[in-house]
Amino acid sequence: MRRAVLAHPADLDGFRLALRALVAEGVPPAGVLWEVSGEGGLPLADPPAAPPASAPPLAVPRRFAELAEKVVCHSDPARFALLHEAALRLRNSRRLLDDRADPLTDRLLALETSVGRDLHKMRAFVRFREVADPDGPHFIAWFEPEHHILRANCGFFIRRFANMRWTILTPEASAHWDGAALHILPGATRAAAPGDDPLEALWTSYYRAIFNPARLKPAAMAREMPKKYWKNLPEAAAIPSLVAGAAARTSAMLAAGKPADLAGLAAAAATCTRCPLHAAATRTVFGEGPADARLMLVGEQPGDQEDMAGRPFVGPAGQLLDQCLADAGIDRARCYVTNAVKHFRFVATPRRRIHQSPDASHIEACRWWLDQELALVRPALVVMLGASAGRALLGRPVTVGRERGRPLALPDGRTGLLTVHPSYLLRLDSPEAAAAERARFVEDLRAARALAQARAA
Repeated sequence: MRRAVLAHPADLDGFRLALRALVAEGVPPAGVLWEVSGEGGLPLADPPAAPPASAPPLAVPRRFAELAEKVVCHSDPARFALLHEAALRLRNSRRLLDDRADPLTDRLLALETSVGRDLHKMRAFVRFREVADPDGPHFIAWFEPEHHILRANCGFFIRRFANMRWTILTPEASAHWDGAALHILPGATRAAAPGDDPLEALWTSYYRAIFNPARLKPAAMAREMPKKYWKNLPEAAAIPSLVAGAAARTSAMLAAGKPADLAGLAAAAATCTRCPLHAAATRTVFGEGPADARLMLVGEQPGDQEDMAGRPFVGPAGQLLDQCLADAGIDRARCYVTNAVKHFRFVATPRRRIHQSPDASHIEACRWWLDQELALVRPALVVMLGASAGRALLGRPVTVGRERGRPLALPDGRTGLLTVHPSYLLRLDSPEAAAAERARFVEDLRAARALAQARAA
């Protein structure tokens, strides 16, 4: 049995050296005992042996290197053996990591995802507290990661707080940045971290002020901000009361500022300055259609012609949409048609204004208007035309090819159906591809008509 000793639990460099030697010698994963220096009675300075001079570099895809960078940080004791097995199999199966149906690939990708979440949680939920010492201000935080991610995350905190002296304490190890160099120190206990500091009351007040009860999604909050982290978050003390009062605050906000009908809503939107897009656009392009429409069509944003005319879907994509709706047996005049973003985003050139897709901040800023349209129209079905519309209504990034053409539950309880934006059909170069995609788009619209009729019955 070969021993491969690593300097610490997430020793990527040591793992690479050891793996290179093991693969060169043809040692199978079952013949290797992976150990960490300082654990199980091992001496603290027992580095892994360097690969023999004749050992060639590992012939693995770049994707394997990216995967290994996260997987070595996982707490699963089998992580090194799994990567070892993958490196051997990749010699004969170069696309192994593309095959999610393979049990080894599936397990490695799951480990990578778990570590990625833990890295994100640490960045989101570390809270520094200031303490005074002879060298000046010192900021200390306590965090309990699920995996061995401290070293992997230090670069993020150095870049973000380069001019501060800070220390992050964890049970396994601690990281100290003195303003010039990083030092990895032994682990600590929660008792070693400082208590509250004067800034925490100010931070909690700020958190209360920016809390939007109308955007509260308890399930998403529980998923993205698990309660196990609350004990280290000063704002967590305010969360129960904010959640409990969200419904009443939302009702009061709506009663104070919600227009009574679509005409009033459109008039209010005409002066919208919620995001910077209003500054360059000609006007707000609001939705149009009957207030009792069973089918609502939501696109991305107005284009150049829509911006000039002040109406949605009147340019080339709108004309194609009208034709496809007719082919699907849908009367546009009986639909409510709008966009996720109400202002035209573009790059100006000497000859014309070139469309530029809105980003997540623009979609979020316009979401209030879309929510009010949905509340007033109350459609039986919402057709999301493209990824931006899907993101606005589902509250998450979407891949049209993966979720297209089937009923999707929207966060507010309504039903949606995702398909392509008609502008996609106009961008296809091949006439055959354009004809095939148009036929598929019409089928999606037929499915939407049937769903709307069934839900309205």
